[in-house]
Amino acid sequence: MSHTRVLTGITTSGTPHLGNYVGAIRPAIAASRAAGVESFYFLADYHSLIKAQDPARTQRSTLEIAAAWLACGLEPDKVWFYRQSDIPEIPELTWLLTCVAGKGILNRAHAYKAAVDRNRAEGEDDDAGVSAGLFMYPVLMAADILIFNAHKVPVGRDQVQHIEMARDFGQRFNHIYGQDFFMLPEAAVDDNVATLPGLDGRKMSKSYDNTIPMFASRNELKKLIAGILTDSRAPGEPKDIEGSALFQIYQAFASAQDTAAFAQAFADGIGWGDAKQQLFERIDAEVTPLREKYEALMARPAEIEAILRDGAARLRAQHATPTLQRLREAVGLRDLSQVSTVDAKSAKKDASVAAPTFKQYRDADGKFYFKLVQGERVLLQSTGFASPRDAGQRIAAIKQGEIGDGASDFALGDGVTDEEVNAALAAFVAAQLEGEGQA
Repeated sequence: MSHTRVLTGITTSGTPHLGNYVGAIRPAIAASRAAGVESFYFLADYHSLIKAQDPARTQRSTLEIAAAWLACGLEPDKVWFYRQSDIPEIPELTWLLTCVAGKGILNRAHAYKAAVDRNRAEGEDDDAGVSAGLFMYPVLMAADILIFNAHKVPVGRDQVQHIEMARDFGQRFNHIYGQDFFMLPEAAVDDNVATLPGLDGRKMSKSYDNTIPMFASRNELKKLIAGILTDSRAPGEPKDIEGSALFQIYQAFASAQDTAAFAQAFADGIGWGDAKQQLFERIDAEVTPLREKYEALMARPAEIEAILRDGAARLRAQHATPTLQRLREAVGLRDLSQVSTVDAKSAKKDASVAAPTFKQYRDADGKFYFKLVQGERVLLQSTGFASPRDAGQRIAAIKQGEIGDGASDFALGDGVTDEEVNAALAAFVAAQLEGEGQA
């Protein structure tokens, strides 16, 4: 039975908060139990180094986040759960992709462009304070995805560009090395994923310092909820649910029926103190059993380490190591004792009798190209087309002999004559006819 591979990266920065739980952890764990899905969850600790350069904090955050996912019900025996830095094949693949990735594409990455825009606004050099890690972030993310040939990657809309870049790098590698080594992934954007407001009404985020830690003690949880920003309406006055951070947080933890009852209480003028008490009770009821599991796991860090290492070891043996061996072979990083002893003249002769073929591809500039090749020799090379359909139509016309006098949308290869091209096209048509006759 074939499975859909879904890969989720978890950034190891900071302590998990309720926004992480509602927006990422809870829905991802529920999705991992769906039939026909093979789920990959990894702690993106290499990615975290771009911003976080406190070693003790990086280690602590990795432990806290791994414990949070396990406490919330992630089952490491039923999904792939691993630490990015435990898969050395990922940075190796990053380099292979770096060698085919277009710098122009990386220049357009949102995070890099935002950094450049900030520098320009402040009168600084474009690249002031920009590390190569930030610039190359999309290539590392592509390696995370492509190494396991993930079909879908759940992301927010701000991350869709990175999935498109992963597709581009994978497609370019496939084209250069002549085989479909990589599945081209798709972004899975769920616009219904809850975004939890924080204490001040803005999106709950460590950047705003407005979070409610996921595993805060009961006393701390109650104190933080009491501090949620509300308006000055007194008990008995109707209150709006629209724009109410308190109501939105309650809704993320309650059933539709209980949410409707809470909305009615707002309309009836519930006091803010009573509303906050109801919110506290609702969250505490869901989080308390998870908090107990979390604290037990945090007391046994060696157990978490063993789970992560086991996941990585199995994943390397079954997927990463054989995949990289295949890719190393493809790019020519090979065992020298296996070098072919066929002399160059014979190899050239064999290439000269190879059947000509058309190859269509998308290049780093985003345009679509084709070329007519015979063995390693390029006979025709097109200019760029706006769409694959345009390029395909031009190929079809050439196959029918409609080359056109003085055509401007392709050029002859180095040292190639018109006669050679005509002969190759005739051979191409003959080969097609022969293939159809044998079918």
